Order: sequence, then structure tokens, then C-alpha cells
Amino acid sequence: MKIKKRLSKILLLIICCTAALNAVAKSGPGPTAGNQTLTGIVTDKADSTALPGVTVSIPDLRIGTATDNRGHYTINRVPKGAYLVSFSYVGYKTYTVKVDFAKTSRLDVKMMSSSIETSEVVITGVTRATEIKRDPVPMVAVNKNYIDQHSASGNVIDEIANLPGVSAVTTGPNISKPFIHGLGYNRVVTAEDGIRQEGQQWGDEHGIEVDQNSIDRVEVIKGPASLSYGSDAIGGVVNLITSPPVPEGKILGDVQGVYGTNNGLVNGSFKLQGNNNGFVWGTVISEKAAKDYQDQHDGRVYGTNFREKDARVMLGLNKSWGYSYLNASVFDDEQAIPDGSRDPVTRQFTYQNTEADTLPRPIVPQSALNTYSIPTLHQHVQLYRIYDNSDFIIGNGNHLIVNLGYQYSHRREFTHPEDADVPGLNLQLATWTYDTRYNFNIGKDYETSVGVNGMYQNNSLGYSTDFPIPAYHQFDFGPFFVIKKSFGKLDLSGGARYDTRSFSGQAAYIDNSGEFPALYTGPNPTTTPNVTQQFSALSKTFSGVSGSFGATYNFSDKFLIKGNIARGFRAPSIAELSANGPDPGSQIYHVGNPDFKPEFDVQEDVGAFLSLENVSASIELFNNNIQNYIFQEQLLDANGQPERVDPNGTPDQKGQYSEFKYVQSRARINGGEFSLDIHPVNWLHFENQLTLTYGDNLGNGGKVPDSLKYLPFIPPVHTHSELRGTLNKGFGSFKNAYAFVGFDHYDAQNRFFSAYGTETYTAGYNLLSAGIGGNIVNSKGEKVFELFIEGTNLANVNYQSNMSRLKYFDNAVVPAGVTPGIFNMGRDVSFKVIVPFNFSPKEKSM
Repeated sequence: MKIKKRLSKILLLIICCTAALNAVAKSGPGPTAGNQTLTGIVTDKADSTALPGVTVSIPDLRIGTATDNRGHYTINRVPKGAYLVSFSYVGYKTYTVKVDFAKTSRLDVKMMSSSIETSEVVITGVTRATEIKRDPVPMVAVNKNYIDQHSASGNVIDEIANLPGVSAVTTGPNISKPFIHGLGYNRVVTAEDGIRQEGQQWGDEHGIEVDQNSIDRVEVIKGPASLSYGSDAIGGVVNLITSPPVPEGKILGDVQGVYGTNNGLVNGSFKLQGNNNGFVWGTVISEKAAKDYQDQHDGRVYGTNFREKDARVMLGLNKSWGYSYLNASVFDDEQAIPDGSRDPVTRQFTYQNTEADTLPRPIVPQSALNTYSIPTLHQHVQLYRIYDNSDFIIGNGNHLIVNLGYQYSHRREFTHPEDADVPGLNLQLATWTYDTRYNFNIGKDYETSVGVNGMYQNNSLGYSTDFPIPAYHQFDFGPFFVIKKSFGKLDLSGGARYDTRSFSGQAAYIDNSGEFPALYTGPNPTTTPNVTQQFSALSKTFSGVSGSFGATYNFSDKFLIKGNIARGFRAPSIAELSANGPDPGSQIYHVGNPDFKPEFDVQEDVGAFLSLENVSASIELFNNNIQNYIFQEQLLDANGQPERVDPNGTPDQKGQYSEFKYVQSRARINGGEFSLDIHPVNWLHFENQLTLTYGDNLGNGGKVPDSLKYLPFIPPVHTHSELRGTLNKGFGSFKNAYAFVGFDHYDAQNRFFSAYGTETYTAGYNLLSAGIGGNIVNSKGEKVFELFIEGTNLANVNYQSNMSRLKYFDNAVVPAGVTPGIFNMGRDVSFKVIVPFNFSPKEKSM
């Protein structure tokens, strides 16, 4: 009933906003009233032929268009002021230029063919849209073309996990947590359209609640240099950006489908967008499902199938005064819960079928391994979001930006085989986020932003039998400022921020008199029989200052250097402070510490970038020193074995859960990313990347024992090489053709947190991948469909990643000579087809 009421409120708000926005759109000024128009022609610099389909956009205004068959373009309703204009086209170097629209109404552009992207424009964490090469903050960005070509990935985080400095902690093909330079969970903010995502991200066993089919672009800030996101961005930011509005007068959409051979992944999506005189709207509806994945070592891995449904709608206005976009979305994911239990003789997977869980467990039948049906033991994660992005133009190029959001995260884990409807875990988190900033110029070209943002959270405990964290309230408040100034070839950027986070945790008592433990809500909990205290009341406030200063010097268009130093702040999460209970999906009994101090880090970044006609190269180094670093370590029993406990935390060697406690220490994470791209001819591209990440536990004084001296979840040395061919003009009806072969090497990870059996050695491995695709066009040159084929782990290698939690899922005792844990996915080939359609009204002939 609560969910239906929430949906009803969202639907009512959407209907009201639709009516209001449509009325404004009909009564608003025409396309040329009180603002400017930009027109021009885009051609190939080599032969002066027209380039149709080039994306022309003004990122700060969220407006754009595409060139027609003659290379012509027109953008209406451009307010006076100076804005960055971007021209992008597959297989060509993105061209960006700052245009003063009070003086310029026509801009013709000649684009150069290139397989290397050197002029990416970003909007995350900056005062205005900025080229990456001119921003001292270490960043990386990928566009829709990159996302489409990596369709074998089961979620949006896996699609970017191969980028330099980026990795992911995984629990199967549909659950991935982003890590940046060895930091993840509550140290990396994941945002959608700049609105931070909140969904119990301290937990291991569920991924990012975002429909991967709705994402058009991803921007990643590496490190604490972003001052726009506050606490929890100490490791960086992943901003998932949805599709921009379509050009004015257009109604465009597509239907797409993906099939994966390994686990029978079926992923379908429908998208439709329109723009009528600045009234913009759009919708995306998706559904995907998969069976248990398979590898040669394990066969099909029981408990890794999933089913996900998503829907979103956007309504907005884009006028001379700015823009306002209202978005609403629903994410609904049912995910099986693996535990890795096996028959001790045959090593086939087994499953729990009774509450008593007597041994031996029955073997999972083949029919249950090769099915899309979700088993009784599973998790159900839902996220309802409604948010608004608004930008009001004040004066000549000044902007007041207001981003407001509400999200409701409902996370349940069903862990009782004989009582399928009784959730073991039932967490309900409501979050209100606010972000307002004023972007303006001080003096001549001092781009300045001042603002304040934060959030209010209310976490409640629904009917369930396990209680890892308490009900609590949280409030964040953070004012900040950022200033950027260009002095010819030198770009300087700096700013500061002050954050305050307040927690108010509620005491909780558990009634153990029934069949299952339950929250006790009656009187006199301390004297009532069979009632025990689970959580004490908690009241905490944390605060801290963060800041950043950096510089970029462009010696020429071909060579530049960067440097940045930043201080970050992170308040402990509610789990780190108060956890005292089992999390069924992760098989961990968490124990927190209310006396923790906030984390502070100082990170230095330097980089050099070279871009010549036939060779591109870069080197980026970072060093991050962290005070009061919080992590989990496994507890051991009196015999030196991993402590096993029952749901009440009572030691029991046959218990379902491993007991982990949070601890604090000083830490250092450093490393770098190196790239060398050789492209002897325009269509051929040989890319090489090396990523190094080292994490050291510095302790709290004195010598750190060998078993404690490394940090957990640090990715190993990783090299990626890729030979890619791109034929923009293609051949016959096949255009924008591409093909690539990739090779990834991961070193053995022998720098691991071995104390208490928390982590173990991970062997090195090599992976082979390949892809091919392009556009099929008709006789008029119009796109009929897009095809993307990608193969991963083509050699079908048996391997375990140290970033996979499934590596530690097995029986407590494993036969001698057998590698414990679950292996990663074997060979997979994915096929993605996108069929576009155009419902736009026909233009009137002159």
C-alpha cells in the first residue's frame, strides 16, 4: 500500500507538471524572441564533403541538434553569453569552441578524421562545461558509442570497469560496485544527472540501482578533487548522464535488444523523445533477465540469475530563461542469492531447503540451474526516484542552478526457505537531496561558483528477522565555492568546502520469543523476557574542511601537463558506526564502532599528455594519504579459524555468517595510469594501457605485521591492449564500421590483506576479447539499424578476480587440492541491435 501511494503521488505530480509545462510551451515566446540563433555547415577537412548526423551541442544549456544530409545545422533560442559549443561525430576528433552569442550567429566547422578522442567535454564537478584537457582535476569520460560497443557487460558499472583507474567489486554479472583508485562503497559517489544515488551502498550484495539502457554518457572524477559532492566523494564521483533532449521539432526513438550466450541474457528497451517549441519529454522502458552464468570450472553457478524491470519519464522546458527538467524513474530488481555451498564429494552446488538447514543439503537440479525463474532465496531491490534539474539564466551568462531530488530505496532479502514471504532483511531508506549554486564571472573571465548542497535521510526497519543497522535520521549540509581562471595557456582552478553530517540512531530491541526474531515495540524492553537490545541510541555530528587547487599548462595543442592537490573528508557511515547484525545476502555479520573518527585524505595528482598525428601518450600519477581509514577485518575463533555465528551473533561453527568488524587505521594508496596509442593511419588504432594501484595499511603506530600491511580490495597490476580498425564511410550499406581485438593481463595479487583469513592470494590471468559492428543504412543514407557484437573471455579461461566476492563463497572445509570459491564468467558473446525510428512531423516546404 505504501508503494502504491508513493507511485500515485509521483504520477499525480507528473500529470500536473505535464499540463503546466505544455501550457507554458504553447504560450511561450517563439524560437527567435529575445535570443539568438546559431547556424552553419560541418564538413570533412580532408575533402570538404558534408558530414550528416554530426551532433552539435551546447552542454551548459542542454540544447543541441544534428546536421542534415547537406551538413547544415541550426540551433534556436540561444541566450546571449559565451558558451562552449561541441561538434562530435563517430570516427572524428571532437571540435570544441567557445562562442560569444552576442557577436556570433554563424559557425562553419571542418572536422578531422581521428580514432583518438582528445577534446572530450565534461559537466561534472566544474563551474561550466569544460574540456577534460583544460581541467586539472583527473577525469575520464565515455560516450554512448563506447557504451554500445561494450554491450556484453551486465550493468552500467561493468561497462566502465576497464577504464584506467576504475574497477569494480562484483557479486556475479548483475552486481557491481564502482571503485576508483582502490576506493569504493561509501567513498565513491554515484550520481544520475548530478543527483547522488542513495541505496544502502555500504552493502556488498546489490549493485547500482540504475537502468543501463537509459545512460547516454558516463563521467568519472578520480580522487577527492570534486567540491560539488561533499562527504562520500573522498574517492571520486561516477556521474551517469541520461540522454539529452532531441532537436527541436523532432520525435525520435529506438527499440533495442541484447542477447548474451553465456547466461542467456535478454535485455530489451524502448526509448521515445520529443521536443516541441522547447517543451521536451522522453521515456525509457526496459526489462532484462538472465539465467545462472557458467564457467568451465564450476559449470552453471547457482544463485546468479536475475530479473530487472525499469521505467523512467522526463518532462521539461528549454527556453530563453534556461531549462527545467523533471525526471521520475522506477528500478525493480530480483536477484538470486548465491552462497557457494557444494556437495563435498561431487562439488556440485547445493541449496538450503529447510530452516534448520541440516546437512547434507540437496544438490541443485539441472532444471534449477538453467532457468530464468528466481529461486525462493533471493533479494528484491527497488528504487523510486523523482528529481528536477533546473538552470535559470540571470543577466549575461550567469546561472542559478537548482537540483532537487527524492528517492525511496526498498531493499529486501528473502532468506527463509520454508517461509518464502518472510524477509530476512527489510530496509526502507528515504532520501531528500538539495543542491543549489550560482555560477558567475568575477572580473574578466574568473569563472566562479558558490553554492550549498546536502541531503536528509530517514532509514526505517520493516518487518523482517535480521537487523544489521538501526533506524536512523541523517542530515548533511555543505557550502562551497570554486574559482577557475585562464591565463592564455595556463588554467588555474581551486576552491574549498565545509561539510557537516549529523546522525540520530534509534535504540532497538529484538523479541526472540516467536518463530523468528522480530522488532520489539512494546513497553519496558529491558525487563521483558526474551527481549534483547540490538542497538543503542546514537547521536553523532561530524564536520570537516575539504579543498582543491590545480593547474593545467597547454604548451601547445599537442602537449600539456596537469597538477592538482586536494583534501577530502568523509564521515563514517551508519553501518560503520552502528552495525550489529547479519546481512543475509553478503553472508556477513557486521560489527560497527560508534567511536570512529571521520576520514581525511590528501591526494596529489600529476599528469602529462601528448597527442601527435600518429602517436598519443599519457602518464598520470597519484598519491593518496588517508587518516582514520575504515575497513572490515574477519574475526577468528579460539582455534584460529574464521568465526562463524548464528543470526543472533552467537558463535557457532555451523553458523550461517562470517563475523567481520570495522576497524580504523592510517593508509596510503598510490599508483598511476600510463597509455600509448599508435595510429599509423586514420582507420587503424593500437591502444595500450597500464594501471597500477598499491594500497598499504600504515597502522596506528609501530610496525605493522606482514598479514596486516596491505589494504583489502586493491586491484592488481592491469594492462590492456587493443587493436581497432574504424571505417567511418564503410562500404556499401555498412557505415561507421569498426572491429577490435583486445587483450587484458591481470598480475597475480600477492599484496592482500591476509590477516584473519580476510583475503587470500589470487593468481594472475589473461583475457581475450573482440568486437565488430556498425550501421546499416538504406539507399537514402538513413540508418536502418545499428549492430554491436562483443565477445569476452573468448579463450574460456578459468580465473578468479580478487575483486569478486564470489571468490570466497564455498564450504567452510574444502577438499585438499581444490581451489575454493566460485570462478568468474566463462566465454560470452553478446549481440546488440538498435532500431531507430522517427515520428517527427514533416517539415513544410518553402
